[in-house]
Amino acid sequence: MEKNSIQRKLSVREFFKRFPTDEACLERLMDIRFGLRHDCRMCGVVNATFHRLENRKAYCCAQCGGHVYPCAGTIFEKSRTSLQNWFYAIYLFTTTRHGVSGMELHRALGVTRKCGYRMGMQIRELMEKADVKGLIGGSMKHIEMDEAYVEGRERGGKKGRGTSNKSVVFGIKERGGYIRAAVVPDASMASLRKVVMENVKPGSIVSTDEHKGYNLLVRDGYIHGTVNHSEGEYAKADDMGTLHHVNSVESFWRLFKASVRGTHVQISRTHTQAYVNEFTCRQNYREMGNGMFDVLLSAL
Repeated sequence: MEKNSIQRKLSVREFFKRFPTDEACLERLMDIRFGLRHDCRMCGVVNATFHRLENRKAYCCAQCGGHVYPCAGTIFEKSRTSLQNWFYAIYLFTTTRHGVSGMELHRALGVTRKCGYRMGMQIRELMEKADVKGLIGGSMKHIEMDEAYVEGRERGGKKGRGTSNKSVVFGIKERGGYIRAAVVPDASMASLRKVVMENVKPGSIVSTDEHKGYNLLVRDGYIHGTVNHSEGEYAKADDMGTLHHVNSVESFWRLFKASVRGTHVQISRTHTQAYVNEFTCRQNYREMGNGMFDVLLSAL
């Protein structure tokens, strides 16, 4: 999958002009999931016309009267929250750089704090579902890898590798391409190798720091170069002229940690992966602008 061209993001005014009512939201959902005109599954009519039903979130086939429920099987199905509020919450997630907290949804939408938190977690699950899938890298593609240590509710303790009170998150970033990130039990060779093998094509050029957990990369078919941070080395060219550094993936972790501190204050270790998924999805689709909103709706 190639990177998308940059698109302008939808402004708040444009959003409410596009989705002024629940009716407009339901029509958009119907169009994305099924199409306002599509082959009816009930009667088999090709390119059938569907009409909106009153007092029900459904459309019916003009030929046979068969019903289509656009919200069925989605996070909207049994929710008492209005579709417009759901759409606006998704819009906020696609336009921010620093994430959206449950308290922010509570204040912006006028819902309870519990509802705001629940909506946020369900949208994060949707972002994980919508994120780019498949292996990254390949021949002549350059990959950066680095771990991050995310502090949870229990603060203090040892810093860096070996810490017991932080979640260990492993990031894999293709230069000019997509990013993958996963919470791992620890920074051991076995834990990191499993994630690498599941996400990166052999033959890729890989840059890491000096951590011994990456020592099997060459044996597994990767072209491995390192920089030694402990000696103040942050970029180094090898004999072939390839520049090794992990600046791209480290920038992602800096943004993620700053967002956790500024937006959420703290996150539980249980849900760290959900927040990581949110940020990787936003990073991978950041150039789509308004298109990211439709990508999330399509993943429902």
